[in-house]
Amino acid sequence: MNEPIIELRNVNIYQGSSLILQDVNLTVNKGEFVYLVGKTGTGKSSLLKTLYGELDLREGEGTVAGFNLKELGWKKVPFLRRTLGVVFQEFQLLTDRNVNDNLKFVLKATGWTDTKLMDEKISDVLDKVGLRSKGFKMPFELSGGEQQRVDIARALLNSPKLILADEPTGNLDPETSDEIMNLLFHIAKDFNTAVVMATHDYIVVQKFPARMIRTEHGKVIDNATISIE
Repeated sequence: MNEPIIELRNVNIYQGSSLILQDVNLTVNKGEFVYLVGKTGTGKSSLLKTLYGELDLREGEGTVAGFNLKELGWKKVPFLRRTLGVVFQEFQLLTDRNVNDNLKFVLKATGWTDTKLMDEKISDVLDKVGLRSKGFKMPFELSGGEQQRVDIARALLNSPKLILADEPTGNLDPETSDEIMNLLFHIAKDFNTAVVMATHDYIVVQKFPARMIRTEHGKVIDNATISIE
């Protein structure tokens, strides 16, 4: 049975007073991998920001991971974000501490207190991204691909139902991009975690086909196709 993790109905998305996306209808189910494509400035980031509570939902109905976006309010946003993993193009690791301490910092910030449980969780997520032996490395000692894997490990810390990935292969060479894509598909399939990935990289999209959503002319087009320009 399909179980929705994202449901948007007749949603209008605003940045300030500007209407960015109009009449958005979208359902993403648990364990599904979905691309979000579209030219710069067509609303991809605004859609992602709405999904993780950075932009208020003013018009329409929306739920993400069981949270009603209309009733979110700033007090509930941290609880929504604990059920999500967010992966950015910039690795955003703290440069003054090793990988384990980067991950521990996030766990503490999201309310974890038991040191033993934190160590077990860190070991678990590093295992999932193939970095079991790299916990004591500093970020500068890691390759770009390894840093992106740490970023994905960080997104997995709170066992998310949904990962939002914003250009996660944007700074990586093709071979490393393939590794990261294989990892994200594996996470979706094996852990039943939905992945919504914004990307400009149509080579990746062709190589790893999946459902595609496109933003253009203020609309969100589902099951879109792309023409390689």
